[in-house]
Amino acid sequence: MIDNDWLVPLGAEFKKPYYRDLYNFVKKEYETGVCFPPPKDIFSAFSMTPLSQVKVLILGQDPYHNYHQAHGLCFSVLPGEEIPPSLKNIYKELSDELGCYIPDNGYLEKWARQGVLLLNTVLTVRAHMANSHQGVGWEQFTDAVIRAVNDIDRPVAIMLWGSPAGKKAAMLNNPKHLVLKAAHPSPLSAYRGFFGCGHFKKVNEYLEANGVEPIDWQIENLH
Repeated sequence: MIDNDWLVPLGAEFKKPYYRDLYNFVKKEYETGVCFPPPKDIFSAFSMTPLSQVKVLILGQDPYHNYHQAHGLCFSVLPGEEIPPSLKNIYKELSDELGCYIPDNGYLEKWARQGVLLLNTVLTVRAHMANSHQGVGWEQFTDAVIRAVNDIDRPVAIMLWGSPAGKKAAMLNNPKHLVLKAAHPSPLSAYRGFFGCGHFKKVNEYLEANGVEPIDWQIENLH
């Protein structure tokens, strides 16, 4: 579970009726079928990126639903897994903006450890069934996370890609923060405004302008 400073804003959520229902639903799903990510990784975005260290929020939707991919960070896959199409497009944009080379893996822990909260709005999924855990309570929980980020009293950059993420902009009204919106990096929509969005460069310029260490976006080759 969550055992760091995220407990301050999120502790109350665990006591609410919706969360009890969500917990029971997810527990049964994992007991009766195959679900992702592994239970130990459901909250790994929070353990890798404590609230006090959040500099950037990237919002995803629900976890990858094939074996050995999802591990609790949006857009990221475990080492050794093929790089998913959306992440390939993220890497392409990083190459165009910042000259990053395209790495041989899709493991984004390096970003998380630097303060990039890689948050899916739904934290679990049934194997091979995209969006199968939508609408059962996760969105209420992750809205509380987004509110906690909005309440951070220092500069935070937020990247909202695609229309579901874009709708969260209404919750983000802290004048200290930078909120950027673009199309989703999936192959279906990347050419409609994700490519060329300049988000990674804009985020680093914003952090530096506010005296905050910028993000080293380069994911290194593992081999």
